[in-house]
Amino acid sequence: MKKELRFGFALMAIILIAIAVVMPWGNLTDGHLGLLMLTLVVVTIMLGFPTAFTLMGMGMIFAWLAYRSSNPDLALTQTLDLMVQRAYGVMTNDVLISIPLFVFMGYLVERANLIEKLFKSLHLALARIPGSLAVATLVTCAIFATATGIVGAVVTLMGLLALPAMLRAGYNVKLSAGVITAGGCLGILIPPSVLLIVYGATAGVSVVKLYAGAFFPGIMLALLYVGYVMILARLKPESAPPLPESERTIALPPENARIAARFGRRALPALLRAALAKNGEAPKTHVMRQLFTTLLPAIVFAVIMGLAWQALTRQNETADVSLLQEMGMVSEESKETPVADEPLAEGIEEPPPELLQEPLAEGVQEPPVEALPAPLANAAQEPPVEGLQARETTAAPAATAPEQAKEPKRRPAPATFWGVLAGGLAVLLLVYALFTFARLEIFKMLLTSFFPLAIMILAVLGTIVFGLATPTEAAAIGSFGGFVLAALYLALKKSPKQRRALRISWIPLWILFGASVVWLILFKAGLLPLPPPDWMGWLSIAAIGLWCMLAVPQAGILPTVKESVFLTAKTSAMVCWLFVGSSIFSAAFALLGGQQLIEQWVLSLDMTPTQFMLLSQAVIFILGWPLEWTEIIVIFMPIFIPLLAHFNIDPLFFGLLVALNLQTAFLSPPVAMAAFYLKGVAPPHVSLSQIFAGMLPFMGIQVIAMAMLYLWPQIGLWLPNVLYK
Repeated sequence: MKKELRFGFALMAIILIAIAVVMPWGNLTDGHLGLLMLTLVVVTIMLGFPTAFTLMGMGMIFAWLAYRSSNPDLALTQTLDLMVQRAYGVMTNDVLISIPLFVFMGYLVERANLIEKLFKSLHLALARIPGSLAVATLVTCAIFATATGIVGAVVTLMGLLALPAMLRAGYNVKLSAGVITAGGCLGILIPPSVLLIVYGATAGVSVVKLYAGAFFPGIMLALLYVGYVMILARLKPESAPPLPESERTIALPPENARIAARFGRRALPALLRAALAKNGEAPKTHVMRQLFTTLLPAIVFAVIMGLAWQALTRQNETADVSLLQEMGMVSEESKETPVADEPLAEGIEEPPPELLQEPLAEGVQEPPVEALPAPLANAAQEPPVEGLQARETTAAPAATAPEQAKEPKRRPAPATFWGVLAGGLAVLLLVYALFTFARLEIFKMLLTSFFPLAIMILAVLGTIVFGLATPTEAAAIGSFGGFVLAALYLALKKSPKQRRALRISWIPLWILFGASVVWLILFKAGLLPLPPPDWMGWLSIAAIGLWCMLAVPQAGILPTVKESVFLTAKTSAMVCWLFVGSSIFSAAFALLGGQQLIEQWVLSLDMTPTQFMLLSQAVIFILGWPLEWTEIIVIFMPIFIPLLAHFNIDPLFFGLLVALNLQTAFLSPPVAMAAFYLKGVAPPHVSLSQIFAGMLPFMGIQVIAMAMLYLWPQIGLWLPNVLYK
């Protein structure tokens, strides 16, 4: 029998023996039945039964027992009603719609074969730092896992791609295995993460706040991994030897090589001189394309800083409400008693009856001044010149007000903006001073591998975090982005002639779509006075829809989409049935009084909030050995969440700690799924024990990250507090 099976059976035996000894079999209450149900669920899942149907089956059986103890005649009907109500509650949960969309995005990106190009470009870009291959593997895993959220896919692909490269370079087997398994698990922490959606739906916490809160802890954990690898490579060079010079160089295109030989190695001044030279070493079109690519960082920086300046210095539009009154209220001036000897007060009195006699036809004519009473006659006379001058002087500012409104004064930019601008310019100068033609080639590789994925991830996160879209809408944007990336990368595999034919039909459609997007951005930034018209929006939607229809046959993306849709339906069905089973199980557990029994036991311990946090995280850490993260969240989070209010613990902060803690669920034996994913594609001489040993240091780093987050909670809470206070 294998070691893993022996460990699993031994753990199940310990659980069953503990229940047999501790449970008061002669005096069982409903609460004890709830604890028995919880134990049986864990043991049954460890035996390999499907989690969702185990939860549903156990929940139905024990819910029937709970109802039977109170009313045996209605027990079956009430149990079936409970199942229907809980299933319908899951079906009407809007948050769960984002899960299939994010999963679909991940499968599309995974099947677009982006990871090989991404790893190669990052490997060349980071070639000068210690442990460059391992660091490039970690960065690739973090980006790809974030874009896909599929741990098994990332670990498997990096096991096929990075593990042989690290072993050929002389890297330690344990370090190589630990880097791949730990890096592949970052996708369940760094948003957009399905784990955070499941926790938010289970605990009733805003997914938007969870995404904002998990961003910096995820980056912190990735940086801790990178720091550990670099320190280890510096202290033990034999574990991660530096790459030979032949693997750190990149061949230049012939035109760039000739420009570098004549005008110098630095790309920007050489290309400027080649563009101005009459007899250059390359065609002008090639030189201008290379110059535009070289200037792209400066152009992007200028656009971002320009939009930031526009937003920071724009004057807030305030309406003058000084003359407005609340409906039903009377101003103080109207409450004053009129002066008795005021002429105008008599002018508004009721005229004498003789002035109201027939004929009516003459009544509508202008009466002569002599027929009016003295006060009205005075009022009908031409006003004095001084009154006209006063009115003209008071009307003058009103006439110039619209002119002033057209040109509002801008607010001064804050000092932080100028500091960021100065720092960015200094960084740009340093970058261009070191920007050789070899680095230009690496930058072009990153433009087609790293930056598209990064832009897609930031677009999804930005729309969620800044309130521009709900998680479901942002997931739809991400799915569309995954479709676009997959189509573009499949199109790049076509022959040059086929790519030219694609440009003829694709570029005009994307120009139509891009024009409306740019117009909308400029309008939001205050640079354009009017939004794009409705017809332009409909035209852009029609253009992008037509492009999608053309891309399916032209890029050959139909097999990729079909496979991604099938896998998405499979995964989404599993997650949704898991939610149904979890809901039924939680209801049965509450009916039996198991939740109340656990709460009474925890409160009887008289623990401090710190002690409760340590206990709960230790329990979750141990549960990560035999169970996966989905089972831990849907089974045990409903037990922990009601206790948080007693200890005055924020469910958002608790969820961030749980997400960090559940990284260990993929790395801790015996159910370390990441290890088995890697073992399935690793060379024969890489043993499972070596993979487990390589994962242990990274599990220690995860514990350190949890301690840092607990000691400095603002790492996770600062961004949600700033954005949503």
